[in-house]
Amino acid sequence: MCAGMDTDPDTFLRAYARVLRRHRKDMNLSQEELAFRAGLSMRYVSLLESGKHQPSLSTMKALADALDTNLTAMIGEVENDNDQE
Repeated sequence: MCAGMDTDPDTFLRAYARVLRRHRKDMNLSQEELAFRAGLSMRYVSLLESGKHQPSLSTMKALADALDTNLTAMIGEVENDNDQE
């Protein structure tokens, strides 16, 4: 993690939610389509985008794959977004 990154899980979840939502919208996907591509429920994607659920590493990987990005790059975006909060 970046030296200045807040390690509070809630802060990470909020940043992850913003990055996930931004990637989904950039690809013009609905929550339903993203959920289908990642093998998840639409409700679960909604909970992740609202920062109300902590995803597992395997879930984060499935979402990154569904969004045609890699997990490392996505986590880097989360760290950058988190630093700006």
